[in-house]
Amino acid sequence: MRTRPFRQPDVFTDTPTRGNPVAVVLDGQDLDDETMQRFARWTNLSETTFVLPPTPEGAAGGADYRVRIFTPGGELPFAGHPTLGTCRAWLAHGGRPRDAQRIVQQCAVGLVPIRPEGTRLAFAAPPLKRSAPSPMLLSKVAAAMGLKAAQIEAAQCLDNGPVWLGLLLDSPDTVLALRPDHAALKALGQKVGVAARTDAEDAGVPALIGRANREARAFGARGRAAAAAVAAPSVDLEVRAFAAPVGVEEDPVTGSLNAGLAQWLIADGLMPARYVAGQGQCLDRDGRVHVTQDEAGQTWIGGDVADCIEGQVLL
Repeated sequence: MRTRPFRQPDVFTDTPTRGNPVAVVLDGQDLDDETMQRFARWTNLSETTFVLPPTPEGAAGGADYRVRIFTPGGELPFAGHPTLGTCRAWLAHGGRPRDAQRIVQQCAVGLVPIRPEGTRLAFAAPPLKRSAPSPMLLSKVAAAMGLKAAQIEAAQCLDNGPVWLGLLLDSPDTVLALRPDHAALKALGQKVGVAARTDAEDAGVPALIGRANREARAFGARGRAAAAAVAAPSVDLEVRAFAAPVGVEEDPVTGSLNAGLAQWLIADGLMPARYVAGQGQCLDRDGRVHVTQDEAGQTWIGGDVADCIEGQVLL
């Protein structure tokens, strides 16, 4: 064991404790899989990452660093908020990309470009494979989620490394009121992401009032009090993510899910090429995911990253 540099940024927020934290071990060399997994279980965060030098193949493709991503329940081939958080931590630790306008991360799905967007970072969403879920799966998931068929407007299986069942629901109220049976979702082995468009409900509503509406639905009186304290940009899509099969009942803010949702919903004309998603209200968070699809059809998932913890870890 030896001391290794460590950071824990908060992702998809500019305010510490309002987004989704990720634990970043900035020197993962010589650590075996068991040690990485044990540390990820110990942090008990939705993801913990370990930074490594690129493989020869990665370096030849332009990778600046390689990352391995673990949940408490296992390793992921890709995840969004760890991508942005690890990149910010690597830069803050003195990492120097080959191209100042483009950082390249190597992970199990391949090379992921990351670009600065003012104070934010944004990653290029990996290619998405999607398909219609089977009626049997959809029925079982709906039962576990406590949803009626009429509340589900559309559904797709989304695979960009992690696999999510994406559900577009009828309203933000439905999204925020969900109380899933996590044991049932774990037994099904199914991660579920739900979303609802806010345009019909909050169109033309000032940002502070829009946020008050969201927090009141999520928390009742406590939400209304919190909403009165801080103004925030309104959101176009309300999102929640349930991942009991990998040891995370509800993830505060989820880059991979938002990437898959964006590629699906934009392609089907259900969302515009630029929008802001909100996630985390039911966990007392207030994440913002900035989605942009460029003229070439590439979807970019962006967000702020707030520094929270810097130090060393003995591993």
